[in-house]
Amino acid sequence: MRPSSRPANLGIDPARLMGRIEALGRIGALPGGGVSRLALSEADRQGRDCVAGWMRGLGLAVTVDRIGNVFGLRAGAEAGPPVVIGSHIDTVATGGLYDGALGVLAGLEVVNVLNDAAIRTRRPLAVAFFTNEEGARFAPDMMGSGVLSGHLGLAEALAAVGIDGATVGDELARIGYAGDAPVGAIAAHCYLELHIEQGPVLDAGGIAIGAVTGVQGICWTEYRFQGQTNHAGTTPMAMRHDAGYVAARVAVEARRLAGEIGGVQVATVGRLAVAPGLVNVVPGEALLTADLRNTDAATLAAADERLRAFAAQAAAAEGVGFEARPLARFAPVAFDPELVALVEETARGLGHSVRRMPSGAGHDAQMFAPHCPAAMIFVPSRGGISHNVTEHTDPAQLSAGAEVLLRVALEKAGVV
Repeated sequence: MRPSSRPANLGIDPARLMGRIEALGRIGALPGGGVSRLALSEADRQGRDCVAGWMRGLGLAVTVDRIGNVFGLRAGAEAGPPVVIGSHIDTVATGGLYDGALGVLAGLEVVNVLNDAAIRTRRPLAVAFFTNEEGARFAPDMMGSGVLSGHLGLAEALAAVGIDGATVGDELARIGYAGDAPVGAIAAHCYLELHIEQGPVLDAGGIAIGAVTGVQGICWTEYRFQGQTNHAGTTPMAMRHDAGYVAARVAVEARRLAGEIGGVQVATVGRLAVAPGLVNVVPGEALLTADLRNTDAATLAAADERLRAFAAQAAAAEGVGFEARPLARFAPVAFDPELVALVEETARGLGHSVRRMPSGAGHDAQMFAPHCPAAMIFVPSRGGISHNVTEHTDPAQLSAGAEVLLRVALEKAGVV
């Protein structure tokens, strides 16, 4: 274990951490459990106000940049880039309490601990939450951190149109989070993110902590098919131009292709819609989205090309028009080896079981990785369930992750 700059007998307050998680979870709460805080919605505004208020209450200097990313800065004994702890507070429409929120609120708990103990770090610390990480309302996902990293242009992001027809720029202004700070005004010395796994590996193995080695590459594509609406009873099968049939073939092929490639390759058709959507009418239009992921860039690119080629062939065979539009492209990312090792060693030093593992989900951390040392800490998701109102991680598991975060953050920030 490396020599640690962490003062003895310093630890998080589990009840305080859970109190903030539960309080934020009441904003956008759904009947029967879970939460809906779609990016830049009214619930997201209320959540932002809540978390920014906590930041100010802890003495952090709060800034909002032009894409709506929010930073709370705690000064260090020395000037310079801060150790950034971050994640997101937006959710999918049927989200749980922990996805994203844990990383932000555990960051606030770290600051709370340092304030209570009157500890001054050598480097500054910052707690941040980033705009539209989920991509559930606006594409692409990881939007705020993507703009921050230069992966996505600011103008392009502000012009993005949501599933409800609203634009990012207009909605930022409407909710009061079209900030005036330049994007990238706060550069990170390193980046740390605590997150639930959102998968079954840790829970199934009885493992307390995941030391995340990197993030799978992600390829999102929207497919549109234009056929001919016609009578379901009078149109012979051989004379149809059925857009819905072609879309269904592509959906099945995505699943088959993932199985053929094997390994860590996954494929999901998350949206499938046909029009006019009537029981007795041959669909004239169809739309689907394909989400392909792999840790190997070449394999992911090949899977994308093969699915597109199949879609074009299936459309041509049915006499249906076809177009494909990229929604998001993120290359596989490897996290900083030394920081990953520090997470692993810190967890073992606290007596926790730990496993090195890649992330199957995209995270803001992947946007920081090309520009500064970055790492993630995973805690188990019960049953591997996330993006679901039943998402759950035991309080003791949340606290264990936050304790690892505290120690790693102090190691990187140093104590005066």
